[in-house]
Amino acid sequence: MKTVTVLGATGSIGCSTADLLAANPDRYRVLALVGNRNAARLAEQARALRAEMAVCADPAMHAELKAALEGSGIRVACGPAAVLEAARLGADYTMAAITGVAGLAPTLAAVERGATVALANKEALVSAGDVFLRAVRQAGSTLLPVDSEHNAIFQAMAGSPRTGLDRIVLTASGGPFRTASQAEMAAATPEAALRHPTWSMGAKITIDSATLFNKGLEVIEAARLFGLTSEQIGVVVHPQSIVHGLPDMRIPIAHTLAWPNRLATNAPRLDLAAAGRLDFLPPDEARFPALRLAREALQAGQGAPTILNAANEIAVSAFLGRRIGFLDIAGVVESVLSRMGTRQADTLDAVMALDAEARRHAEVFAAARAA
Repeated sequence: MKTVTVLGATGSIGCSTADLLAANPDRYRVLALVGNRNAARLAEQARALRAEMAVCADPAMHAELKAALEGSGIRVACGPAAVLEAARLGADYTMAAITGVAGLAPTLAAVERGATVALANKEALVSAGDVFLRAVRQAGSTLLPVDSEHNAIFQAMAGSPRTGLDRIVLTASGGPFRTASQAEMAAATPEAALRHPTWSMGAKITIDSATLFNKGLEVIEAARLFGLTSEQIGVVVHPQSIVHGLPDMRIPIAHTLAWPNRLATNAPRLDLAAAGRLDFLPPDEARFPALRLAREALQAGQGAPTILNAANEIAVSAFLGRRIGFLDIAGVVESVLSRMGTRQADTLDAVMALDAEARRHAEVFAAARAA
């Protein structure tokens, strides 16, 4: 049996992982499940999967989680130290799906064990790419990408050396404003930006899709994973979202769970005849400057991607809170990048400090635009 720990068990990736584990009880033994505040869902998952340990990152959820698992024999713990403990249990396979910079420390803790880490946390490679990849090398850990397109690229390479990889192309849906004018985007409401034409996702990633920041972050992620330059990573807009790596997240999750073997899923099969039409267009970086900003941060290196990611998170939050306009998101990020320049961030503490500083500057620039 392969032992498994799931960091971020109650999120969308974590829930899909739990479903696959439940369908294959003879193949996997769950050491730990880590959630944030959803104690009820975490307890339900822990009982169903017979996990040895259940952890809520929020210490305030301890009483609720303990009550929900009373009599189960499952160990209960809460708080940041407990999250790190769960990450260090020594599982053969760790799904790293805690979103945001909160996932950096536990993901690094899992990597330092030298086992297999399935990476669904963009920030590990975007905000702390150099630190994270150095830890992977030093520990001899196996890193498996979970992000749909990156996992598809990994599968397409089929063990071939990365030196033979010349160029990859990522697809973007174009979001709800693909054909909108500058004036229409300037007047866009959060409700309009959240109406994604293809995917149903959380608010942050949906706004990132609308601005194309999500694709910019994926360019940085691909560069880190596959050792490529910005010029070797193309982006095309594909409104139908059919050619998009893998159409169901259970597919890449199952691939990483069983790697180097295969695990069957009940995901729907691709039907090109039903799709009927596939369009591919160049991205308009004049109307959607996020992609340009991400490439510039990648080329600048050092702490620039950390600054980009942190500023974008604050700007998206300000837009969703109706404090700034849709076009101000990229404007705030560009202002922060210009203000802070290139900074060194070669330790986790340095990354976290730089992230915090970028957030403070982004709040100031967002407030200025709201005035």
